[in-house]
Amino acid sequence: MTARETPEPGTPAGARRPGFATALFLGRPETDPLTGPAGDPRRPQPAEERFLARLRDFCEKEVDSAAIERADRIPDEVVEGLKDLGALAIRLPRRYGGLGLSTHCYLRALMLTSTTHPALSELLAAHQAIGLIQPLLLFGTDEQKRAFLPRCVREISAFALTEADIGNDPFRMHTTAVYDPASDSYVLDGVKTWTTNGVVADLLVVMAVVPAGESGDGGMTAFVVEADAPGVTVERRNSFLGLRGLENGCVRLHRVVVPAGNRIGAEGEGLAIALAAQDTGRLSLPAVSAAAAKWSVRIARQWSAARVQFGRPLARHDAVAGKVSFIAATAFALEALVEVIARRAAAGDTDTRLDAELAKLFASEQAWVIADELVQLRGGRGYETAESAVARGERGVPVEQLLRDVRVGRIFDGSSEALRAFLAHDLIEAHRAAARGRDTGPWQGTPDAGKSPGAEETVGTADSVAAGEAVDPAAVGKVPRPAAAGKAAGTGIPAGPDASAGRHDAGLDDHLEFVARTSRRIAGELAAVAADSGPEGEGLDGRQRFLGRIVDVGAELYAMSASCVYARALGGADGSPAELADAFCRQARLRVAESLARLGENTDAADRAVTGHVLDGRYTWLEEGVVDVSVYGPWIAEQRPGPATGPSLRRVIRPAGTAKTARPSSDKTTRRIP
Repeated sequence: MTARETPEPGTPAGARRPGFATALFLGRPETDPLTGPAGDPRRPQPAEERFLARLRDFCEKEVDSAAIERADRIPDEVVEGLKDLGALAIRLPRRYGGLGLSTHCYLRALMLTSTTHPALSELLAAHQAIGLIQPLLLFGTDEQKRAFLPRCVREISAFALTEADIGNDPFRMHTTAVYDPASDSYVLDGVKTWTTNGVVADLLVVMAVVPAGESGDGGMTAFVVEADAPGVTVERRNSFLGLRGLENGCVRLHRVVVPAGNRIGAEGEGLAIALAAQDTGRLSLPAVSAAAAKWSVRIARQWSAARVQFGRPLARHDAVAGKVSFIAATAFALEALVEVIARRAAAGDTDTRLDAELAKLFASEQAWVIADELVQLRGGRGYETAESAVARGERGVPVEQLLRDVRVGRIFDGSSEALRAFLAHDLIEAHRAAARGRDTGPWQGTPDAGKSPGAEETVGTADSVAAGEAVDPAAVGKVPRPAAAGKAAGTGIPAGPDASAGRHDAGLDDHLEFVARTSRRIAGELAAVAADSGPEGEGLDGRQRFLGRIVDVGAELYAMSASCVYARALGGADGSPAELADAFCRQARLRVAESLARLGENTDAADRAVTGHVLDGRYTWLEEGVVDVSVYGPWIAEQRPGPATGPSLRRVIRPAGTAKTARPSSDKTTRRIP
């Protein structure tokens, strides 16, 4: 059983329409659900605009990002300043003391804070996306909401799920919660290994396993735990490759008594609560990734124009121009994903869980490539720290910090590999459900769909093969049926010469038609896999990379669709949004073609064989001649429950008015230049 086999509660089934991602992988993409309300999509509501302006002013004037990076700590006065702004309760309804602003505004706030320093956005996101606010809003009782949500305006919360041996498999959880009927309370015991905000939290959402007994079947359950309760100990503060200032720690719970009234939902609903809280919570990483990409455009533009090599600015050299174009086009696509999905999630009428997961996967992967390309574009200066550059008398541009910071996006909140597997599982189930609900199947792809056909076995017209579309053999040689009047096939976008004449974005119709064709191809592949595999997913373990490539293709198609829709919403007299959307779509189509080709021609089977030999020790001779400086110890620490053996490292944020951390002099600062 996998985590994704537990359905999410909340809105009753059928009450919300399927998201764009589901339709895309079923071969029926319609961009209408991606279209937002009329007006400039970049312009927030007046109240949101005022809040974002105050937040920007605070970040620019009151936050020293270089000091956070050096000290590996967010100063207390910065945290208190964020509280004063209401930044800890952006989406919290006003009746509980929050600002009551939109998801769109919340994500814009994360973009501002993450480019100031990513530790700030992690603090805010861990508190509001997966901390106490979201689970209580979705599953809390009225009494729980009245008791805890007003506290979340100024008190920090954390989500304690992960343990040393869990990874992406929450069913390995060891933390227990034993019910005591005499006191109507639970006793919690266990160790949580990587709890973001755990070092500074006032309130914890703790996931623990309730043993089956007289009270019910038990299972994974969520509890609200006071961070200063007896038996709660922050044993250590963890350090990472990047994200300096992140208050992530190991939290021990030893015989912690939690009133039954602090249980969120019923026993056994903990995993469903965690998954539901992550629905819009997963949009945090796409927003942060988009912000990193947008900042990278700025640095790439300024640096590649200022740096002259061989008599020309750097960007005028063809090899560098490709990097700048990729950064700019992909930054536009990431912003489009965030804008489009955030508005749809805020509307509440669409199930955007798969959309958010696909956006998280795509955005975190692309942000890493952008950061790597930016380091390459900056050359030796990209590898040098900002402080070192300042010491030499140059502008301090923290590009190497960006590379360290964005790398975790491919791991946090579900690794890329796990998300591909989870998405593939859900999409195969969607195809099975669709098959059960019809007499005749829709598009089924090639006869060998899902069986890794070689590229030479794909048949059809030259246009369809170039587009990566699998073609029904029965249709070969026949004239394709025209699209429905007034729309490009499968896109929901007006088409035809009358509709596109004179438009800057007329060329985007071709990209949307490519999305529709390729959507049918991957739908056919998934339908074949769904038909061939067992009801419990038997036979899928050896096909994870095959399915992962299909998911990656879908992610590219989603980003292409969002880019086209967003470009049209922006308009622009000069046509610049359409230019960026077109550039991104052209680049994405090449990546799609490569992924589709590798469905048939790949080294998957050979790689599995080599891996087996590696694990069997066949190639240990290859490891000779090097020195292993690893510190000896178990690969996975055994987290035994029991009392703490040292003092708690919990950090209490001091109220405003305490002594402020001295700011560095102007010749030392490495703050980003506005």
